Amino acid sequence: MLLDLPRAPLQPLRLSWLTAAGIEAAVLRLDLIDPLISGNKSFKLQHHLLAAQAAGCNGLISLGGAHSNHLHALAAAGVRLGLRTVGLLRGHSQVTPTVTDLQRWGMELHWLGYEGYRQRHREDFWAPWQARYPDLLPVPEGGGGLLGAKGCAALQVQAHAQLADIGWDDFDAWWLAVGTGTTLAGMVLAEGGRRLVYGAMAVGPRHGVHEQVSALCGDHGYTLLDASRGGFARMDSTLLAFMQACEDEAGIPLEPVYTAKALWALREAVAAGVLVAGRRVVFVHTGGLQGWRAAP
Repeated sequence: MLLDLPRAPLQPLRLSWLTAAGIEAAVLRLDLIDPLISGNKSFKLQHHLLAAQAAGCNGLISLGGAHSNHLHALAAAGVRLGLRTVGLLRGHSQVTPTVTDLQRWGMELHWLGYEGYRQRHREDFWAPWQARYPDLLPVPEGGGGLLGAKGCAALQVQAHAQLADIGWDDFDAWWLAVGTGTTLAGMVLAEGGRRLVYGAMAVGPRHGVHEQVSALCGDHGYTLLDASRGGFARMDSTLLAFMQACEDEAGIPLEPVYTAKALWALREAVAAGVLVAGRRVVFVHTGGLQGWRAAP
């Protein structure tokens, strides 16, 4: 009961502001590996699926919002693998392209409201849901936790296998967007201190990313930067114009919740001298494009 994980292409990332700074960059295109179970979500789900199999569960239950890339991937995986899926959603019932897909793929949905969703970090949050669905494995928000991080460690292997294809023998650092911090933690665990992993946080400090990452991989080997622009999913005309310019120049589709903010943070770091001339960095495109379908 596992997902097929095709190799994500590693491609040169050509942007004028990187070239001007003398920095070489490549992008690991997780957005290209699967049309439905997209981006880093398939990697995050692998060990949760193994845990469900080992526990004799018939499916999985998890949380997310009305545009959740995680729930979208989970529901698609359920259809592909013949598993039952249940989603606990933030807010009140609404129709989005993501929600439409979840319903079409047979995911059972429960809308928790906003206060109910805020209770997800309580120790007793899962108790009533496990009583209601004893045959389903609870999966943390975003596919997080140590199981999710273990799955993401495979990204390091995929990138290393393709360095020669882009004419590199090595590189200096990773750069990626951070939601729960799971993907970053997996990269830190895989690197074991060999390379620094930079995480551009798409959420504000109250989301507890520092604490979650520290619990998974300790306090060394990574740097977290606030790229939220005031809060999760906050965007403005300046960010959207930057995203469009990067898409046009690099020929790579982005979205403003994660990947565009991570690139913005990279440009700011370059301007501040955090990354200097001669450095090589791998930018992880974590996917998330399906959640941008509801854009006006």
